[in-house]
Amino acid sequence: MADTMGHSATATRNTSVAIGIVLLALAPQIFEFIWSIGTIFGWGGGRGPATVLISHATALLAGAPAAAFGAFGADAKKALSSDVLLALIYSYPLFAVAILTLFMIIRAPQDYIGGIVLMAVALFALWASSDLHGMQGFKFGAGTAPRMFGGLLVALAAAIALTGLLNEGAGLSHYSWRGPLFVMAAIVFFALAIRPLGLIVCAFASFLIAATGSHETRWIEAVIVGACLTLGCALLFPYVLGLPMPMFPRFLVQ
Repeated sequence: MADTMGHSATATRNTSVAIGIVLLALAPQIFEFIWSIGTIFGWGGGRGPATVLISHATALLAGAPAAAFGAFGADAKKALSSDVLLALIYSYPLFAVAILTLFMIIRAPQDYIGGIVLMAVALFALWASSDLHGMQGFKFGAGTAPRMFGGLLVALAAAIALTGLLNEGAGLSHYSWRGPLFVMAAIVFFALAIRPLGLIVCAFASFLIAATGSHETRWIEAVIVGACLTLGCALLFPYVLGLPMPMFPRFLVQ
């Protein structure tokens, strides 16, 4: 009975890890979809939500499998869209890892999951550099170094993950998502709102959003520091660096 309970607990943990890897495999698509929602309100540019959803769904369900099984001709690589390449280079390898995870005994979860995350970073770098020119004879192209280091990082990440399967090690430590969540929310808010709201409003609001990520935030001090940082940004970006950034909300300027 103890063995049965232990096997059930392991299977539950593996299922949770596999689901996490699947979400990691879809993270770029999910991020672009969330980003595209801002286009409805005129924040930022790019494709709309419906276009993003249809494009990535088609790439994942049809385009990438067709390319993987050689349905394209000799110029397949040139014909592949960025969405299909993202599915082939980034998402599909992580899907395969997620499936394998269901049948593995993870002895060191911290090493295994850390290796998978590093692998995801390396695969994303390989996809991001896929449209850059590679080696031309003995001449290095713009994409040579990213692909070289990306391939090395994939191998290193696989070795770390393999260590998590073969050797006993530390389990996953408790991790608080509140801090990273609000910091990412502040970054996304700044990127989406900088044009309609201007630098002063966005810098101050982004700092307060990021400050919400800590239980120890003292709001009087946070407002003072935020005001000082906003003043510094208002002087640094347009005057010192000469960046053409809007300072005030669009409705006030118009």
